[in-house]
Amino acid sequence: MKRILAQAALALGLAAATSAAMSAASTAAPLEIGYLPILPAAQLFVAAGQNALPAVDGAPPKLVQFQSGPAMVQAILAGQLDAAYVGIGPALVVAAKGGDFKVVASNVVEQVSLVARGDLAPYFAPGSDASTAFARFAKDKGRLPVIASYPRGSVPEAALQYWLRKRIKADPASYTLITQGEAQIQQSLLTGAVDAAAILEPTITSVLDKEPKARVVAHGSDLFPHQPGAVLLVRGKLIREHPDLVKALVAEQISATALLRDDPAKAAPLVQKYVAGGRLPVKLVEQAIRNSRDQFQADPNVIIPATQALQQFLKDTDAQQGPLVDLSRLFDTRFYDAAAKASAQQ
Repeated sequence: MKRILAQAALALGLAAATSAAMSAASTAAPLEIGYLPILPAAQLFVAAGQNALPAVDGAPPKLVQFQSGPAMVQAILAGQLDAAYVGIGPALVVAAKGGDFKVVASNVVEQVSLVARGDLAPYFAPGSDASTAFARFAKDKGRLPVIASYPRGSVPEAALQYWLRKRIKADPASYTLITQGEAQIQQSLLTGAVDAAAILEPTITSVLDKEPKARVVAHGSDLFPHQPGAVLLVRGKLIREHPDLVKALVAEQISATALLRDDPAKAAPLVQKYVAGGRLPVKLVEQAIRNSRDQFQADPNVIIPATQALQQFLKDTDAQQGPLVDLSRLFDTRFYDAAAKASAQQ
């Protein structure tokens, strides 16, 4: 009964925040929110599917789809978006270029895993030495294993590089590393064009479903502990002029995160509509959500230290140019902190 009352109180609080946000922005245009059609933006899809995003003068937000982080960064810097569900990498680029945007919530952490095909996977068997796995494969097979990742400087590529260089300290001469787009990576794994790849959900679940001999040989926590993933980025002007709108967005981020973690079956149809253009089966999306349960994380405070470590690593490996971003200016945790405090008091 206590839990039911707490949930009811939270629902009332979310409704009040949304109502206040509508009133505060009564003369404003509907929010424009950018996103990529990927699982790390699942909180947005859940909130949109439940018609829970804050409306302005009765008009729901306009969701604007992008196909890449760089394209969204251009739109953000051009002043075309009020908020964006985007990777921490593009968020750092926006900050480095002087964009007036703040990270107000996190979406996921430790989202990248390394999947290996059948020929390579056994070399990472429990108890084996991961640091020599690629070299042992090369000796036995007479060729270097090929590993695919996202373009240089992206979080998946950085997480893979961190694991190779810092965690297992593999000999760079024992493997070949190539970069591809997400669709190319999945196709390369399924056709055997590569032996392993650093990928995200739902690609992980899709590959494991279609290639029984493939398996995850290094999870996100193995590659780069607490690695930051996608975040909710909000325009500074919106924060200053309509804080109730931002409050409502963050409240829905928390609520959507809870649904993703606690009721994947209910969340899956809402997410499936957006991820990969709605082409994936609902059951596969549901399994990907279940596999990602511990990665859904709304608290932005959790990812600040790892974001600092990430950009320092990018700087050290020449993947990031210019000075490090001052994270105290990029992150604004006030809205999440207030919502978490209010929830704890219920």
